[in-house]
Amino acid sequence: MGKNAENLLAPSGKPQEDELKLRPRTLEEFIGQEKIKEKLLIYIEAAKSRGEPLDHCLLYGPPGLGKTTIAGIIAHEMNGQLRVTTGPALERPGDLAAILTNLQPNDVLFIDEIHRLSSVVEEVLYPGMEDYHLDIIVGKGPMARNIRLQLPPFTLIGATTRLGLLTSPLRSRFGIVEQLTLYRPEELAKIAIRGAAVLGVKITEEGALTIGKRSRGTPRIALRLLKRVRDVAQVKNCHIIDGTLAETALEMLGIDYMGLDESDRKYLKVMINLFNGGPVGLTTLAAALNEEPQTIEDIYEPFLIQLGLVEKTPRGRRATVKSYKYLGIELNTSVWEQEQLDLEG
Repeated sequence: MGKNAENLLAPSGKPQEDELKLRPRTLEEFIGQEKIKEKLLIYIEAAKSRGEPLDHCLLYGPPGLGKTTIAGIIAHEMNGQLRVTTGPALERPGDLAAILTNLQPNDVLFIDEIHRLSSVVEEVLYPGMEDYHLDIIVGKGPMARNIRLQLPPFTLIGATTRLGLLTSPLRSRFGIVEQLTLYRPEELAKIAIRGAAVLGVKITEEGALTIGKRSRGTPRIALRLLKRVRDVAQVKNCHIIDGTLAETALEMLGIDYMGLDESDRKYLKVMINLFNGGPVGLTTLAAALNEEPQTIEDIYEPFLIQLGLVEKTPRGRRATVKSYKYLGIELNTSVWEQEQLDLEG
């Protein structure tokens, strides 16, 4: 498997320092997600006019679409500071209490992977979200007593890639719930152009669109590809990234015209060559690929399913006719159609 391509396209946890410089600071600078931007502009303006913090927000969708960036923009627009943490990092109620008691009015607390909060920490969070107070138990046994700490008005922004794993009590306490969707190539091209300007790189519209079409609908990937194409341009002593240079650089990285890399192609080849196109179970497929099942579900499959190359059936994953055409593998249509009838039956 091409590890370079895999690392390039797989979403990472923490943004690098140069990625922070590429983040827009205002909603006007933010590209894409127009419906969400329109609503947030109204919510923020209304909250500021009332002198109140913005209602708690829950943002969900695939990784790399701008959930952290939107949290930073909301903090900037509300004249507060952004405090960032993750669900797994808050292991004990005391961890959450230490963060909440250090917040200032109008600050934004951003919890990434909020679906991974422990139930104990979640219970402590509820009164903080609803009434801006924190209940702490001091001592043990008969000497235990409850202390209530008043918190400043703040906004909690939770981010998750798996909305269904959030408990109903937590989900119901968010006043604003928005789903971020994958970006169109034209939007990603604009992001690439803006990123090139920040990085001091010259790029043509054709070059930016070439990057946008191969970025899997994700701004984070578009910016990473831009940086790798910039490296190629620098080594080849090219002063501007045009369509030809971008295409050459991305092909060298193993990223084709559909945005698929070596890992994706291996997934499809294993399914077709080893399992006759499926259906095949997730654990069996994971064992054949030497990957974790969750990695396949979160990294490989969403984009392949969106492109119509893979489908989920009651009996497992299955390659579509489109995937055979993509790989240039001849398909026995009569056998495939009979299997389809068996599945439907």
